[in-house]
Parts: sequence; structure tokens; C-alpha cells
Amino acid sequence: MSSLAHKILVVGGNGFVGSAVCKMALARGMEVTSISSSGKPYKTPQGHTPAWVERVEWRKADAMNPESYADILPGVDAVVHTVGTLLDNTQYKQRIQEGDVMGFIKSFTGRGSGPLAEGQRSAYDILNYESAVCVCEAFVASKPVSGLTRVRPFVYVSAEDFSRPAVSVRYLETKMQAEKRIEEIVQDHPQYKGIYVRPSLIYHPHTRPMTVIPATIFDVSARIHDAVPSYIPMPASVLRWLGTSVFPNASEKTPSALHSMANLLSIPPIHVDHLGEAICISLDPAKDIRGIVGVRDMRQLIGLSQTGTAESVANT
Repeated sequence: MSSLAHKILVVGGNGFVGSAVCKMALARGMEVTSISSSGKPYKTPQGHTPAWVERVEWRKADAMNPESYADILPGVDAVVHTVGTLLDNTQYKQRIQEGDVMGFIKSFTGRGSGPLAEGQRSAYDILNYESAVCVCEAFVASKPVSGLTRVRPFVYVSAEDFSRPAVSVRYLETKMQAEKRIEEIVQDHPQYKGIYVRPSLIYHPHTRPMTVIPATIFDVSARIHDAVPSYIPMPASVLRWLGTSVFPNASEKTPSALHSMANLLSIPPIHVDHLGEAICISLDPAKDIRGIVGVRDMRQLIGLSQTGTAESVANT
């Protein structure tokens, strides 16, 4: 416990992923401050306030305005950035939380959201890229208080490439661009390091019940792919071959969406609490974790078997 970070800042701590990070960090004896645009403490979709919430310092701040949280940065050992959006139409988050299937489908298909005006930035650009880079720049520019001598991690919740073509390629590209820019920033500051966690499908049976069925299906698929010898063609390997040899790349730097579909079939989903726990463990200076942390790396960090059971997804 003593080797872990003592105090962390969670950007978006009242969100789905951010709240899991806050909860797991408190369980490991850390002090936690959360900043968000509302500054409101976390509540479950049912409106309940878990007991751990009162132990977090909840602050209202704008990630794009470092002055609104600059006073926090010198006193923290690490920053965890959890803000982001899967869709350019950010209303989908509320629909998922409410269990509104039809509303989610409308948000997912883009209905109700018009095209961007010329020069207007998308939610992908603002939430996935700009907010993370802005916070990182402010973090490395802060002068640590006396006693903070260890390398300070900046953890960015990125994403595995698993959601295309259902989700715009801009989602993945803005995540990858943020990783690249953050790494450039920390490379110029030896007392800082970047950690880029790449979750696959994130699920929770109670706070995100709509995720349970797809998580169960893709967990079974991943277990089957893991169990079959590599020399036997499987759907994921066939899709990767087609995406490499037959179909063109999605863009100059992004492979065909068939690679994404292959990942969806072969990379297991992850429970949001397991994601939060892995992020907290990655802050341990003794492990010296840096760079990309994939789903299987996270499962190894928390001591989870690579081949769980489908029942564990539904019952966790």
C-alpha cells in the first residue's frame, strides 16, 4: 500500500470509468480529488450515493482551463484522465444510463444531431484529445510540493480498436493522437511518464445493464479464440488477413475496420471495476509501468485468469 501513489487527481471522477477509479483508489488507501464540469459527487443511475463518495474531494473545474485546477496539481502524485466520448453525439451516455434502448440507437445512428459547421470542433476532438493534452501540459508544468520526488504518472484512458465500423474512425484516431501527443510531452519531462490504458468493451451489470449481453457474447468468443491453436483459422484471424491483404485501410494511419471486428471477437471485455483496479495498480512506482497497457495486461495486473467464464461476466 505504501508504495502506491498517495494522492491522485481523477479528471471526470463522477463518470462511469472515473467513479470506478475513485472507488478503487480509496480502497488502496489513496487520497482522491475529482474534477468535472459539474463538480457534483457521483451517484448511481438509480440516484443512490455510495458510502465511498464522501471520502472524495469533488471539485468543479474545466479541463480546458488549467487555472480552474492548477492549485491541485502540485500536491498530487498522479493524474488519471477518464473523460472521453464514444460517439460524437454525447447524448448516448444518458441513454445508456437510463436504459433507453431506442434513445441509444437514435444517438448511435446520429439522428437528432446535425452536421458540424465549418471550423467547428467535434466532441471527439474536444473530449478525447484536447482535454487530455491540456491537462497533461498543465500537470508537467506544475511544480511538485516538497517531498514529491518520484516520477509522476499521467494515465490516459484510451481505447482498444474494437468498435469500428459501428463507431466513427475519428473515435479511435483522436484517442491515438492523444496518446502520441501526451508521450511527446512527457518525453521532454523526465519526472513524468505516460500510461495509456486501452480497454475493450467496458461493462457493469448494474450501472450499465445494456452492456451485459454483448459482454457475455464477446467473452465467450474471446475464450474460444484463446483455446483454439493458432494454426487453425478462426474468424478473428480470417478478418485480420482480409483486412491486411484484401481490403484497404480506413485511413492513412488506421487499418481496415476488419481488424477492429477481429479484436472485438478475440479480446475479452472488461468490468469497469477491474479497469479501475488495473489503473490504480499501474501507479505503483515499484512496477514502473509506462506506455500502452492492453486488456490482457490489465487482467494480469489484477491477477485475473486470461480465460474466465461467461458466467463471471453476467454475475460480476
